Amino acid sequence: MSRVVDLTMTYHNAVTGFSKAVARTKEKDGWNASTLTFYSHCGTHMDAPLHFNVSSQTIDEIPVSHFCGKAWVVDARHVEAKGLITVAHVEQAVGGQFSPGDSLIIWTGWSQHAGTPKYRDELPRISEALAHWCIAHKVKMLAVEPPSVADVNNLVEVTNIHEILLKGVVIIEGLTHIEALQSNCVELIALPLKIKGGDGAPARVIAIER
Repeated sequence: MSRVVDLTMTYHNAVTGFSKAVARTKEKDGWNASTLTFYSHCGTHMDAPLHFNVSSQTIDEIPVSHFCGKAWVVDARHVEAKGLITVAHVEQAVGGQFSPGDSLIIWTGWSQHAGTPKYRDELPRISEALAHWCIAHKVKMLAVEPPSVADVNNLVEVTNIHEILLKGVVIIEGLTHIEALQSNCVELIALPLKIKGGDGAPARVIAIER
């Protein structure tokens, strides 16, 4: 029996970078429809290598095989605001169970701060050593709760971490509801909107527990 957990934030007009407006109504036009406007990296989303010019690969060009697979949940809730998530955190959680091609879900509990300045300005970050570890160990997807894997207020850091990871890792940012998972090993599926030439896109992310 499988259990499916939605790890995706809900988009609404209070989410920075997103807006929904009435385009048609059933009463006036015969059906209900909306006009959606969104920043390509708002809410739960995926980065493409083009985001930091690591390569010219865009979101629509990433093979769909990169969007699903076995993932390990790393409990890093004890990492403080602005703290670093390190190789030690991953190795303690996964031990010798990690295989090349597996993915990582970093559980920080940070989604509880969504909608506040703290969510963006004080986020726990992926260390440079862990970014290199992910490349060396062929991590398929790295999924985090904060809106970024690095300090968005530090251009040098945010550029460095993304440039390292995007050489081989699919970055997923803005997860939520990780606390609903009952296992530390799940099947992760993250499907971004297929936007031609996209530097990133909102993604529906789920975890399947078998």
